Amino acid sequence: MSDGSGGEEPLGRGGEGPMRGGLELSINNHAADFSLSTLPGPPVSLSCLVQNSSQPEELLWYRGDGKVDLKDGNQVNVSNICISPVTESDNGVTFTCKLARDKSVQVSVILDVQFPPQLTGEESLQIEEEKDVTLTCNAKSNPQAQTTWYKNTTTLTLQQDRYQLYRTSEVFQLSIIKVQKSDNGTYTCVVKSPLGEGRKDFHLIVEDKKPVFPKEAVIAAAVVVTITVLFGIVARKDKIFKVWKALVS
Repeated sequence: MSDGSGGEEPLGRGGEGPMRGGLELSINNHAADFSLSTLPGPPVSLSCLVQNSSQPEELLWYRGDGKVDLKDGNQVNVSNICISPVTESDNGVTFTCKLARDKSVQVSVILDVQFPPQLTGEESLQIEEEKDVTLTCNAKSNPQAQTTWYKNTTTLTLQQDRYQLYRTSEVFQLSIIKVQKSDNGTYTCVVKSPLGEGRKDFHLIVEDKKPVFPKEAVIAAAVVVTITVLFGIVARKDKIFKVWKALVS
């Protein structure tokens, strides 16, 4: 914006946009964007303040891209919002305070909600010998957790040709290729972060491989049965005819 003198107005802290006379905003005394670490449960209060203002200034709050509704009396020069209760879903959410008449004047805070991995329970799986099986743990945490797999309480030795690991920030998977009888047992997924750990047990039962009949043999057997039935009908056609004739006469 221009002040009519042909010169440019000063930029806000961090290049946030032009401000009149050094006008800037702060959240909880931070005039630059920042991250706020917290835990689930207790409320978090955010206070936006107009600094270096010579007149009343209307403020706006945004959660992500969505505008926050503010009550009358909570919009001029100072504006407060409260996140209560803080939940895991608030992690990574950005709250931004903006000047109503010039939205380029703004400051933001990102919530860093820290929580341990939530993982419990057990699961039983029955799998036929020589088939593949995948064990899946779903566990969110912040900071991101590390995972270890155990078999019968002993750290699992991962043979490259038999085991495959897959992981994202929330999903941990162990795949066993062509299971064998020796794979029977209890597998445990332990997910651990600096804030705690979670675990889940998988009771794997490997069943005998079911016999597979060749398709050609099945077709041949069906043909033989059909031909046998037809021959039986032909061989007894005279007797069948006589019985039918007696019934209709």
